[in-house]
Amino acid sequence: MNGLTLCEQYFHKHGLPMIRESFPAHAERIACGLVGDGSECFGFDDEISRDHDWGPGFCMWLTIEDYDDIAKDLMKKYDQLPETFLGYGPRRQSEWGSERVGVFEIGNFFSRYIGYKTVPQKNEEWMIVPESSLAAATNGKVFYDPFGEFSYIRDRLLQFYPEDVRLKKIAARCMTIAQSGQYNLERSLKRGDQFAVRYAETKFCVDVISLIFLLNRRYTPFYKWISRTLVTLPRLGREIHEKVESLIKTPEPQLKPKLVEDICSIIIAELKTEGLTDSSSTFLLDHGPIIQSKIQDKKLRERNVWIG
Repeated sequence: MNGLTLCEQYFHKHGLPMIRESFPAHAERIACGLVGDGSECFGFDDEISRDHDWGPGFCMWLTIEDYDDIAKDLMKKYDQLPETFLGYGPRRQSEWGSERVGVFEIGNFFSRYIGYKTVPQKNEEWMIVPESSLAAATNGKVFYDPFGEFSYIRDRLLQFYPEDVRLKKIAARCMTIAQSGQYNLERSLKRGDQFAVRYAETKFCVDVISLIFLLNRRYTPFYKWISRTLVTLPRLGREIHEKVESLIKTPEPQLKPKLVEDICSIIIAELKTEGLTDSSSTFLLDHGPIIQSKIQDKKLRERNVWIG
């Protein structure tokens, strides 16, 4: 069974009745769900995932006032819930899995992932939060949130980056994609430097995929889930996934530069479709500054185009 589905059913069978019975005054103020670290939060768990930090459980998010009031008692009641459910469990907690389920103060929960207790307020704040952290803070599912404070922050984050920040990151990806793939990969192949070849190819693929997530207004997840998420994206997701697979699997190194150019051509066409560039250049490096020039925030627009 999918872990997220298991946890949601477990919550409605055991968690919600416990909350309503033991904490009636707070029952409409507690948000519950499963968000954060773990393959099940992205919907990618399988039998391999079940060896640690997997099984029936859920998160409960409280305002700071409610956390001070009931957190300890709520956690005690949570710990008394059945350890197994529908034949699954108990959860085998790893050394680093102690904070995946249980009781959390809302601000501290978000701060753990993005460094802020609520939605970043400035472009520079958005710029320093890793994309994978934003993905982890907004994945999974909220099962129950009548009060709405947790979901308000989560929904604001899901609206994606401010447009200037998205443009800055797209511009920077154009630069590094061109450098690693269109420039350095072929040069490294000619030199026979296998480490440089591997690194350039990997860097190219990672930044290409990141750019596709930016075009789809989705946060790039932890590297283990990047490829599996990419194929689900509506804008170029499946097409780029197939091209990247061809690039990394081809047994003929001399074909790699052509595959790189094919990928870059697809990206440039999509950038033009979105109205982000009007250059006829086939070199992505030439498109980065054009995209950056569209940023309204003067400080961000004047930042080094390679940084993003």
